[in-house]
Amino acid sequence: MSFDDRYAGDIFSGHARNKTPEYPKIEAQPGLVVEVLADGFVGAVINFERTYDGDFIRLEDRYGVQRLFKMRPGAFLVEGQRATLIRYVPKQQPKLSHSGSRRVENLQARVALPSRILVEGVHDAALVEKIWGHDLRVEGVVVEYLEGLDNLPSYLAQFKPNPQRRIGVLADHLIEGSKETRLTQNLGPDVAVTGHPYIDIWAAVKPQKLGMRAWPEIPYGVDWKTGVCQALGWSDPREGWNRVYNAVENYKDLDSSLIGAVERLIDFVTNPHLTKEDIM
Repeated sequence: MSFDDRYAGDIFSGHARNKTPEYPKIEAQPGLVVEVLADGFVGAVINFERTYDGDFIRLEDRYGVQRLFKMRPGAFLVEGQRATLIRYVPKQQPKLSHSGSRRVENLQARVALPSRILVEGVHDAALVEKIWGHDLRVEGVVVEYLEGLDNLPSYLAQFKPNPQRRIGVLADHLIEGSKETRLTQNLGPDVAVTGHPYIDIWAAVKPQKLGMRAWPEIPYGVDWKTGVCQALGWSDPREGWNRVYNAVENYKDLDSSLIGAVERLIDFVTNPHLTKEDIM
């Protein structure tokens, strides 16, 4: 072999063993059966989860055992071929918003209405924005985070609600005799309060979306989020919230009490002909 034959080609391309191998990318569609290269676990794809530590898929084997695996390049075998799993994005037609309404593309949001919807709790606000955000922007409704119902009287004193400037409030744990119920009484005809019965918005997410039959029972006196994470083996409430938030895809994943509570508030602040009694 001549010198030219042995050294022909791009001398700057580097040795083949220094290059990162390329693997085919396959969408992790629910139901797809894959094998985890690292430990041989075989299971069907249940769902995709995005956490602060990266993207994961949840697999379930034939015995019903579920496990989470990080979506690393080339970490899975699909029909015997090593592959990189990527997030599956279903194609929907016609497009719907998360709340189930027909999504209107290329439509500018209306000028914000003078009325407001206040949402108690930062996680509550995030879920409302995820599910109803498109509809609210189309209607011109502004959603604000209210840091606790204790701050509601001072907010109302500054806002001064009237028939043209209505306030809707979404509250946690709105049941007969609760502190939240007492704080939201006698607020006048231009302030409507609705809510769900759960102590925390997490529990308004259907447990089946997180692979559970029911949310765990947490003893009285234990912080609910902390207790849930301990019962389910989640590291902390930050990881727990990532799991809960990413599990919700549309309004069907939420308890009907939360769905009805939000939609009644939207009706109240966008329709001046409705009274508070009409939506309760």
